[in-house]
Amino acid sequence: MNEFTHTLVRLDDAGLTLADPADDLRGRTVVDLNDEEVGTVDGVLIDEDERRVRFLEVGSGGFLGLGETKRLIPVDAITRVDDDNVHISTDRDRVAGGPVYDPDVVPERHYLEDVYGYYDTPPFWGPGYFYPGWPR
Repeated sequence: MNEFTHTLVRLDDAGLTLADPADDLRGRTVVDLNDEEVGTVDGVLIDEDERRVRFLEVGSGGFLGLGETKRLIPVDAITRVDDDNVHISTDRDRVAGGPVYDPDVVPERHYLEDVYGYYDTPPFWGPGYFYPGWPR
């Protein structure tokens, strides 16, 4: 098993900015493979050392942010990005059943492994991992 030495932080907390504001996925609607709304990208988690987006923080349910449930979706599940939407490779019921994310807790390796396993994608720290290029 590879040693896990990565620190993931919310982009908002990292003090970094995007080179091109058009690449910012925050605020866009997440749409499933059936073109049904899943939720909204509330934030992105980046690998602080490699400065790559690793997860979307997606909020769904609730009203005006109250009672909203947050989940992480690996960028590997993104199939397409347009001006308003982020399209993912699974359906919204699958996302709704995924591991819940608490933005006040730094995610640990075992939680991240669960998320990657749930979406059937390889973890970014594994051998042979290839960054999908979403977002650019």
